[in-house]
Parts: sequence; structure tokens; C-alpha cells
Amino acid sequence: MDGVSKIKIVNGVAGYVLEDVPHLTDYIPHLPTYPNQLQDNPAYAGVKQYFVDVDDTVAQKIVVHNNSPRGTHFRRAGPRQKVYFKSGDVRACIVTCGGLCPGLNTVIREIVCGLYHIYGVTKVLGIDGGYRGFYAKNTINLTPKVVDDIHKRGGTILGTSRGGHDTSKIVDSIQDRGINQVYIIGGDGTQKGAAVIYEEIRRRGLNVAVAGIPKTIDNDIPVIDRSFGFDTAVEEAQRAINAAHVEAGSFENGIGIVKLMGRHSGFIAMHATLASRDVDCCLIPESPFYLEGKGGLFEFIKRRLKENGHMVIVVAEGAGQDLLAKYLQSMNQQDASGNHLLQDVGLWISHKINDHFARVQKMTITLKYIDPTYMIRAVPGNASDNVYCYLLAQSAVHGAMAGYTGFTVGPVNGQHSYIPFERINERQNQVVITDRMWARLLSSTNQPSFISPRVVAESKKNQYKPPTQLLDGARCENNH
Repeated sequence: MDGVSKIKIVNGVAGYVLEDVPHLTDYIPHLPTYPNQLQDNPAYAGVKQYFVDVDDTVAQKIVVHNNSPRGTHFRRAGPRQKVYFKSGDVRACIVTCGGLCPGLNTVIREIVCGLYHIYGVTKVLGIDGGYRGFYAKNTINLTPKVVDDIHKRGGTILGTSRGGHDTSKIVDSIQDRGINQVYIIGGDGTQKGAAVIYEEIRRRGLNVAVAGIPKTIDNDIPVIDRSFGFDTAVEEAQRAINAAHVEAGSFENGIGIVKLMGRHSGFIAMHATLASRDVDCCLIPESPFYLEGKGGLFEFIKRRLKENGHMVIVVAEGAGQDLLAKYLQSMNQQDASGNHLLQDVGLWISHKINDHFARVQKMTITLKYIDPTYMIRAVPGNASDNVYCYLLAQSAVHGAMAGYTGFTVGPVNGQHSYIPFERINERQNQVVITDRMWARLLSSTNQPSFISPRVVAESKKNQYKPPTQLLDGARCENNH
């Protein structure tokens, strides 16, 4: 994006690099500071250390050798000894954008409660209906009483939408309403929008902190360990897989097909497959497959039906789109957020399997297709995600109160950190099909890889790095 400021880089000894986030004092010097109210909070009376040290950082890479450089670090999240806002002067707002995700209401609740109960902030607005709500709809006054039990509900009490990002109108609204803390919850497109909002706020010299909370059920945001809602999605997917397994096992030559979320990344499908142990084949966007011929999907299905009498197939929504484009008249359409509209691979592959076994194999099968996508998105967060959302929200609040801006929050190797917008917007995280996690799945399902040995060899050659650098751009789960 034009005009976006570069990441603040701080270099230290032994190859130490801190990719820092902006601070309000970067463009508004001599801002006054105030003591953090946390030190007087009775809930923290027994805590030995209230505040995160100013020099605390979190390493992106945790597997090293004794002669390895210290590598890239991010600023550790948490409360600071000095804050840059008086409680009575804070007028915060929260907005949710994009698709639904388990845990959205929990994040909203904990931002409100963190501001109220820790920092004594009483003016918190909810922006109704996504980015366009800044200039097209009314706001909702949020208090601990209003948000008391919203974490038990799915969806978002603020409403959401795609698109509607008009930077000038949004910042005008922020200025007109006297808002000085903006909390933006959304996926990669939303966070790109948040980065642009921050840049415009900085250009105007406004004393406004912009904090992002990354949201994607697909778990495809880089740098952070995982995105909220992912654990719930994997857990809920088990219900659909179990139903498919029961249906398939109840009929001769029964096939259960479950389509799960994952436009460009197959993490939900992969983890749900490994967790269920009932899946015979998992198809994801990162791993190309083909239907006909030796080593193809049809041949594997026939063999598995002969061996077991039934099978379950999990397919991510973004899998096989290249095959669909050949068979269907695909139109290059996009939604309001700029996401490419995908063809329904689940329905298509169900039709192709039915047709092949009826016409070519002359074999009777019973196929059941289950698409739980919107059921999974609409549920509230499970226990794990609720705790995670609580920590994300508090990290964002602590960061904004401490004067940090233009950042997003998330765990890096288990430690919550402040990460520059640029780092999470630079690419999408994907399953590495030449890594051990995918190999574990292939071993679990005993499915073919659907890729030739030559392609595997070339991929390994292109991706090879010295052992200590494996985790620079990949999540640890893929390398255990």
C-alpha cells in the first residue's frame, strides 16, 4: 500500500532484531504520561510483578543452535508502568468486520470489561455493522452490564459486513466523535484496512491508538501461533465427521463427504482429520489431487471401499479449485472484501464420484454430503477459545493504553506480543505439504499424496534451509 510507513527495526548484539510497533510519541512528541491504575487494583494485589519490562521481547524463532543469531523479536504484550491516556479522557470504539467466527463476542466483552475494570474507562462505543458503520449507522453504548453474557452467544452483537472501507469517512467519523482508541476485530482484509486507518490518523497527527485483533477461522494468519475460533471450529467439525462416519458405515459401499472451511489454507481440515481418526482421505488447497488414473482419487476410493466397505472424505472449501475451473464455466467474481468467490467443491466432487462409480465402475455406492460451514461459524467459542479471546482482548487494551498504535496482537511461541500490521498482512499461512505435520496426516489416513516423487523432491529442494531457520516463517506445530 502506498504511503504505509516501514516497520520500526531495532538492531542489537548477536544478530538481535526487534520488529517494533509504532507509538503515539513517534509523531506526537512530549505526550504526558500517567501512573497505571493496575498497581491499585485489588485483583492484582498478590502479583509480584505488575508490569511488563520496557525491554521485554518475544523471539519468533525458538529452535536454535549454540552459534545461531538471536533473530527476529516482537515487543511483548502486557501492562506498562506508565500510560498515555487518562481514564476519564478515553473514548474507545470497537468494530467487527468480515465473516463470523466463534469467540467474536468474547473479544468484545473482554475489551469492554478490561477498559472498565482495569483502567476505569467508561466510554466505550460499539460500531454497528462493520467499517461502513463508522459513517452509516448509529453506535451502541457498551458497558459491562450490556456485554455480561454475550460470550455465550455466537456471532457478534455489533453486527458485521464486508467492504465499506472509506478511509477518509472513517477517520472523519473517529475525529468527529472524539474517539481516541480504536479496536478493530477482523481478518486479513480487515487488518489491511486497519493499517490504512492508522496511516491516515498518523498523517493527520491525531492522538488516536489503533489496535487490531486478528480474526480468521481458517488459522491462516502468519507469525501468530493460532487465530481465535480455530479450536472451536476443529471441535465442531468432529460432529460433522462423526455423522458422516455413522452414515457411511451404515450402508454397503457408503461414502461420507464433509466440506470444511479453508479457502486457501487447510488447517481446519488437517487438524479435524487428525483429531477424529475416522477420516480416510483429506483434501486441502495446498495439496493438488486428481480424480482419474493410477494413483488418483477414484482408484483410492475403490480400494478403500473393497478393504473397509465404507469411507469418509474431508475436503476443505478451497481444495481442487483448479479442477473445477476445467470442468465448470468459472467466473472470476469477488465478494465485497475482495475475496475470490469459490465454486462448491463438495457438491462437485460428490457428483463426480457418484457419476464415476455408476457409469465407469458399474458399482453401487451410497454417498452422503455434509456441509456444516455456517453451523461451525455461528457457535460460541469453546473453553479454550474463550480463555484465548480474553488474553487477546486484554493485550490489546494494555497496548493501546500504553500508547502503542498500528499493531495487532497475538501469541508468538506462547507469549502474547505486539506485531506490526505489515507482518500479518504480508502473506497467508498455509499447510506445508513437505513438512512433518502433513506426513503425519498421510500416515494416519493411509491416503496417497497425489503428487509425484519428482514434485516432492523439487519442493524439498526449493524449501530447504539450515535446520535452525526452519521456524522463521512457519508455525512450530508443523515441525515437532
